[in-house]
Amino acid sequence: MTTEDIVVDVSQDWVLACDVQKGFMQAPCSVSESFDYSARCRQIRALGGDCYSFLPLKDDCLALVVGDASGKGLAAALMIANVQSSLRAAALFTGDDLAALLKAVNRQVYASSSENRYATLFYGVFDGSTRVLRYVNAGHHPPIVVRRDGSMHCLEIGGAPVGLFHDSEYGEGSIKLENGDLVFAFTDGLIEAANQDGEEWGVHGLMKAAACGAQCSRDVGELVDLIFNSMDDFSKEHQTDDATLAVLRVI
Repeated sequence: MTTEDIVVDVSQDWVLACDVQKGFMQAPCSVSESFDYSARCRQIRALGGDCYSFLPLKDDCLALVVGDASGKGLAAALMIANVQSSLRAAALFTGDDLAALLKAVNRQVYASSSENRYATLFYGVFDGSTRVLRYVNAGHHPPIVVRRDGSMHCLEIGGAPVGLFHDSEYGEGSIKLENGDLVFAFTDGLIEAANQDGEEWGVHGLMKAAACGAQCSRDVGELVDLIFNSMDDFSKEHQTDDATLAVLRVI
């Protein structure tokens, strides 16, 4: 095999890896009788360390996952892939116990990752019949619930990032949602976008864009796009980290 053949093989492998990662994060705007949702992940490299997932469950329930692996590029992509596969495997054995689920994911990720590699992770399950969102926040930037009256609540209960400590314990939080409430789950890259003066867009910028978008957007897909456009306007399209936003709206 020549050097040229090796380069071609590596290039093909890279393209396939990118396609696989994109396949994990395809969430067109979807609707049930109780909720609709949409998301977007924009990476600064072909492969990145962010992830999101919406998984419809039985009895009008929906699982929401947003994660962010330490580092960037290929190493971060491998780390978040490990987290995603561990999450799927652990869900088969832990049932409805979200704290036990994250504990199992943490142990698996810790055992199979190199030192100082970890990921922040938010995992929530929304029950459309009871309108209750149960969740565990593993060191992730707290998602924000925005009520129809404009009040906000941060989803903070949980524990340490997965893979950081072998024996981490996790707690489960819950919040009752009402018609019109919005849940914004995001990664640091979204709120840390900075302008030419070095000022970060921040949670304030995100919430300002969300409030504006909620008034003029017909669906959550448009809302997600509007928020990314607002971030780009602020930062002049200068993005330094992977940026992910997932939005759930209660109907």
